[in-house]
Amino acid sequence: MEAEATLASPSVEPYIGRPSQGSLARIRRMPVRPPAVVYVPRSRVEWANRLLNILLAVVALIVLSPVMLLIALLVRLSSPGPILYTQQRVGVNRRRRPTQAIYDRRAQDAGGIVFTIYKFRTMQNDAEQSSGAVWATTNDPRVTPIGRILRQYRLDELPQLLNVILGDMNVVGPRPERPTIFADLRTRIADYPIRQRTRPGITGLAQVSNAYDASLDDVRKKVSYDLEYLEKQSLVEDVRIMLRTIPVMLFKRGGW
Repeated sequence: MEAEATLASPSVEPYIGRPSQGSLARIRRMPVRPPAVVYVPRSRVEWANRLLNILLAVVALIVLSPVMLLIALLVRLSSPGPILYTQQRVGVNRRRRPTQAIYDRRAQDAGGIVFTIYKFRTMQNDAEQSSGAVWATTNDPRVTPIGRILRQYRLDELPQLLNVILGDMNVVGPRPERPTIFADLRTRIADYPIRQRTRPGITGLAQVSNAYDASLDDVRKKVSYDLEYLEKQSLVEDVRIMLRTIPVMLFKRGGW
């Protein structure tokens, strides 16, 4: 377990900006394990999918704006630091889409397009100053009292509706990971990069089927769910996952 302690799960919340030059250099040097099989996700009409996701995100922002304003106020009053935190995550891998000519193939391959994700801050502002990137745990002392409630009900993810409108994410899809963590995981889990063949999501099949990650085996389980989603991805499947997300939020399933 100590050898894996440098990994961070999607639940870990350090307050950082862009990856450092040293981190990017390590990404370039890390060998990438090829996937066990050649995997082709189910195709769908991308423009229609994007239009639907933008519509859903806009409606959700309008409906949930009073809730989000209340959360923002509680975060501000409960602990010093910003209301939102931003973090770099790895998005869709457009290198596998030849029609995307605007994407520079000569650029650094981080596994996908690196974008800035938005969340409500749930941890102390200096949560990882001494510990570095570690897995979040039950009763994690770094989590603020308000942050604990937000994490249990997954309300800290609501600002990612902005990411959906910006085109970084879909409402449903695999959860995005940090560039340095992604670079590590793709050397340990052969099929991990396949997740990047679609936009990441706020919720996903892995999130409604499993709790937060606590070990590398948990990540492997979630990858299997992500690949299952890619095989089934469709409007019907997205609606089904959205409906399954509601009880996960209401009954605090898998959150801490």
